Amino acid sequence: MDGVLLLHKPPGMTSHDCVARIRRMLRTKKVGHTGTLDPNVSGVLPICIGKATRIAEFLTGSTKTYEGEVTLGIATTTEDSDGEIVAKQKVDRIIHRSDIEEVFRQLTGEIAQTPPMYSAVKVNGKKLYEYARAGVEVERPTRIVTIHELTLLEERDTFSGDTVSFRFRVVCSKGTYVRTLAVMIGERLGYPAHMSDLVRTASGPFSLQDCVTFEQLERYIENGQVQSVLLPIEKALFHLPKYEINDKVAEKVKNGAILPLPAFLQSLQGPILMMTKQSEALALYIKHPAKPHLMKPLKVFR
Repeated sequence: MDGVLLLHKPPGMTSHDCVARIRRMLRTKKVGHTGTLDPNVSGVLPICIGKATRIAEFLTGSTKTYEGEVTLGIATTTEDSDGEIVAKQKVDRIIHRSDIEEVFRQLTGEIAQTPPMYSAVKVNGKKLYEYARAGVEVERPTRIVTIHELTLLEERDTFSGDTVSFRFRVVCSKGTYVRTLAVMIGERLGYPAHMSDLVRTASGPFSLQDCVTFEQLERYIENGQVQSVLLPIEKALFHLPKYEINDKVAEKVKNGAILPLPAFLQSLQGPILMMTKQSEALALYIKHPAKPHLMKPLKVFR
C-alpha cells in the first residue's frame, strides 16, 4: 500500500490527529503528512503512505490556495475565531470595495510576516504555542513570504456594521500564515481583525475536488479499494523532470548505483525521477556533488 492520499481534512482535527487515524484505519505505521493545517482549518491535506513517505519533502514546498474570511472589529490571541478576544473596536465608517482592493494590492508580492504566538514555529527548540500556553512571550523570527494572488470574493460595493466580514481567496507560498494576513488586512484598514473562517482549496496541483473524506475512505477500505484512491509516486511527483531507463539500468538503480550523467541533464539543478519504460517510479537521482559527470541516488523506492 504505497501512494499519496489526498485527504479533505475536517475542522477540529490537527494534522497529527489525521495521520494517527489513518494509521489505525489502514493498519500501517508508515503514514505522514506534508505540512500542517491548523485544527480549525479544513481542506486539502496530502498524506503519504508506505514508500510515499520518502517523498513528503518534495510535496511540502508547493504553492497553497485558500478561501477565507476576515472579520474587522475584533482581534484574538490566536488571530482566528478560536482565541480569546484581546481588542474590540466598532467599525465606525463604511468600508468601500475599493478600500479593500487597494489593501490587497499593497499586500501582493513579497511581504514580511511575524508568526503568531499560537503557531508551530520553533524558537530555541520549543514551539511558539507551548510558550503561549505557558503565558511566556518570546521574540519571534520575521519571515519573508510571497502572496501571488489576493482576491476579494464579494460582489458588494460597501461593507458596514459594528463588525465587518468579507471573504477572500489567496494563492501564497509555503510558510504563509493566513491568520496573520487577515490581521495585516485589518491593520491597513484601521481596525483590529481576525480570520473567522479558512479552507485550503489547493496544495500545489492538488485541489479539493481530488480529495476524499474520512467517511469516503472508510467505504473504500470496506470494499477493498484503498489503492484506487492513492496517487502513485510517479503521479505525485509529476512536476519533477523524468528520465526513462531500460531494464538493465533499472536493476542498477534499484541497487542505488552511481550512474553517468547524460549530456542533456548537465544543467540539472534538483532531483530527477528515474522511470521504467512501464512508467514506474524507481528512484530520485541528483547530480553528484563532487563528480559533475555522474549522478547519485537521493531516494530509492523499489
